[in-house]
Amino acid sequence: MNDASQNQAAPAPAVRRVRHELKLRELEIVEVAPLGPGFVALTFQGEALADFTSLSFDDHVKLMLDGVDGSETVRRDYTPRRFDRAARTLTLEFALHGDGAASDWARSAVVGQHALVGGPRGSMIVPPELDWHLLVGDSTALPAIARRLEELPAGQRAFVIALVDAADRRALPGAAAVELTWVDSADALEAALRALDLPPGHGFAWGGGEAQAMARVRRVLDEKGVPRELTRVSAYWKRGVADHHERLE
Repeated sequence: MNDASQNQAAPAPAVRRVRHELKLRELEIVEVAPLGPGFVALTFQGEALADFTSLSFDDHVKLMLDGVDGSETVRRDYTPRRFDRAARTLTLEFALHGDGAASDWARSAVVGQHALVGGPRGSMIVPPELDWHLLVGDSTALPAIARRLEELPAGQRAFVIALVDAADRRALPGAAAVELTWVDSADALEAALRALDLPPGHGFAWGGGEAQAMARVRRVLDEKGVPRELTRVSAYWKRGVADHHERLE
């Protein structure tokens, strides 16, 4: 197994972070598109999107929904999967597994419904001249992974390890040279990551998913010697906790 720390002879290209003005936008659903048994894509439209900015696959917006029977507002983070400024449209993908206020709402969403969307607050700009990219996550990370693969330039080397139910696995189009591994459990996710022989050069490692699984990913990346400044691992959700989003330093 290569030690990434031995492959850092030249300075690494720097990851840059850009802040955006925080803005709330009231939008209307204009399209509902099922993506298999466990996902649905909702496309929102509104003139408020005229100045919307999303510069990175790692961005997230806050979807805000009225709680049941007037209870506290539900807030959940989602990746801007696709944005068309000319059409004033924003597409978000929702994982529908299990019960939850946001997934229940998305499961029954119809054209014409309204929702409030905030952000993104900022973007993490990963330099395109890196030698390789590693993307690790569960089904909640699939929208970000899919967006990143679409955005990578032709021939860029990318490794994907994804914990997704067999019925929800799909083609991940793009021009990059991708090595894709589907797994069925958090244990298999960790094992596949440990077995991965990272190539020489500077690469960026990204992870997103359940908190305990991502803590294991964080540990393996450290053991492999991937520099912290070239990694980002986030807990998108945590068992038994609502509205959980945490960056694992």
